[in-house]
Order: sequence, then C-alpha cells, then structure tokens
Amino acid sequence: MEKHFKGILPHRANKSELAFLQGPPEIALKIAHIFSSYEKVTEQREFVTYKCETDGKTVCVTSTGIGSPSAAIVIEELANCGVKTFIRVGTTGAIQADIELSDVIIPKLFK
Repeated sequence: MEKHFKGILPHRANKSELAFLQGPPEIALKIAHIFSSYEKVTEQREFVTYKCETDGKTVCVTSTGIGSPSAAIVIEELANCGVKTFIRVGTTGAIQADIELSDVIIPKLFK
C-alpha cells in the first residue's frame, strides 16, 4: 500500500533500488549533477528527490533533512517504493585517531 501526501508519494524513487541520501536539498542537486542525466521527481519541505541515470540504471538522490527522525521517514518511504540499498553521503564525527578528513567510512553491520 502506497502512502500519499496530497495525492503524491513524497519520496518517489521511480523504480530505483539504490538511493543516495544526504541532509540538505541543495546538496542533493549537486550530487544529481554527477550522473549522466537527472530530473527532479518531487519536492516537499526539506525533502527533494531526483531520478538519475548512470550506466543504463536508475538511482535516486534524496535529501533527508535534519536528524534521525527525518531520515527514518525518508528511508521508510523509499523502502516502500522498492529501494533496497541506501548510501548516506555527508559528514560524521569520529573519535578514532586513524580516521582522517575526507576518509570514506563503511560501517560493519553486526548480526
């Protein structure tokens, strides 16, 4: 069952299974520019979603706004649209001495 807000699904992913997530909407546009083609799918408040094409595949770029509750809403709605993989693009803090500025951090998931 699709959930709608004023007749639209706020975070429509347009059949992509991969989503790039970041906080501010203006950063979503900068990331969308990286792909071979893109179009804005929807925009509601601080949430904006772009459908992007790369190597013949569709991915989406979506802003999450500020904080975990907003990100949880976005992830839930994108998962309802069929997105299976989420990549968070942005900043983080760390206390490990061996982590440098601009390092890519991939968390290990525990089962």
